[in-house]
Amino acid sequence: MTVTQGPALRTGEGASSPQEASPPVLLRTRDLVKDYHGDGGTVRALWGVSLDVGAGEFVAVMGPSGSGKSTLLHVLGGLEAPTSGQLWLAGERADRLSPAAWAVRRRSGIGIVFQAANLLSSMTVADNIELPALLAGATARQARARREVLLDQLGLAAKARVAPARLSGGEQQKVALARALVNKPALLLADEPTGSLDSTSTTEVLKLLRRAHADGQAIVLVTHDVRVASHADRIVNLFDGMICDDAPVAMPRSRRAAEAAPLTALRRS
Repeated sequence: MTVTQGPALRTGEGASSPQEASPPVLLRTRDLVKDYHGDGGTVRALWGVSLDVGAGEFVAVMGPSGSGKSTLLHVLGGLEAPTSGQLWLAGERADRLSPAAWAVRRRSGIGIVFQAANLLSSMTVADNIELPALLAGATARQARARREVLLDQLGLAAKARVAPARLSGGEQQKVALARALVNKPALLLADEPTGSLDSTSTTEVLKLLRRAHADGQAIVLVTHDVRVASHADRIVNLFDGMICDDAPVAMPRSRRAAEAAPLTALRRS
């Protein structure tokens, strides 16, 4: 049975965006500026950020605290509007979208993992993971099958029926990642997804991210951990709200892709 979903993200062809590179550009920003206004005056968090992320590309964003990394992710996911500049998503202008339109985009094609897990306390672990799939049009059976695969991948199958409050902070973060990946979004935005994890849990999360990457999902991941960033295709460094470096990772992509089998179970529909 085919899952009926809202309009998913597609790499646009013939759209009125700037000329695309190869692989097709899924996400593009031009001169993004983000200001915050408070009693102490205006603080500029982003200073003209221009960035391209190709379909299926894994980009790690690094930089010191306060460099604008989390702000950039919030703008890319439509959680905050830029003060100025342009944002293109799958070949369509996105910085002009309404909050409601952004909500539809996130539901159908963008997964987001925050530094805080933000799980629903009134639901079990299983229900937290299934909910985005159900909202996107999956049947209960399909959502359950996807959930079981992800829980197994993250070593949490035995805790599917417990409340999030009974999990450790690291376990809650893994559930949040599973929730973001359950719909196989074209784009995953992750803010320090391994920041609160021990080495074993970090390895499990990285395996899942590599599999998602090998399966064609684009990932933009904020991290302070060079070991985590080394799994990306590129590392973008931010400093004082500006990109100061953008370079490929030395390890060949083919080698990283070979380390992870595709998540074929998540393709069931």
